[in-house]
Amino acid sequence: MRCKTLTAAAVVLLMMTAGCSTLERVVYRPDINQGNYLVANDVSKIHTGMTQQQVAYTLGTPMMRDPFGSNTWYYVFREQPGHEPVKQQTLTLTFDSNGTLTNIDNKPKLTTSKD
Repeated sequence: MRCKTLTAAAVVLLMMTAGCSTLERVVYRPDINQGNYLVANDVSKIHTGMTQQQVAYTLGTPMMRDPFGSNTWYYVFREQPGHEPVKQQTLTLTFDSNGTLTNIDNKPKLTTSKD
């Protein structure tokens, strides 16, 4: 009888702690990177007055273009390291009707790393 009681108590205890996140840091989570990987050196090469072809040559094709025209390009990079918070880099480029770059919006500001 005592063996059955101990077994039942062990099973109940195991079931109660199975959902706890005490071992979350032990469980492997891969890094997930999505979108356009932007390097600060490449972004620094972009300046107003460039054409769409020059920008595409420097940064590659954008992740998304303005669905109501081709005057706004979005370069989005989302990084989700294993057990760290998500980081997102968004570069928005606006062109005029002639295809000339008029505005650069870089959030958060991409800076060169100190190595």
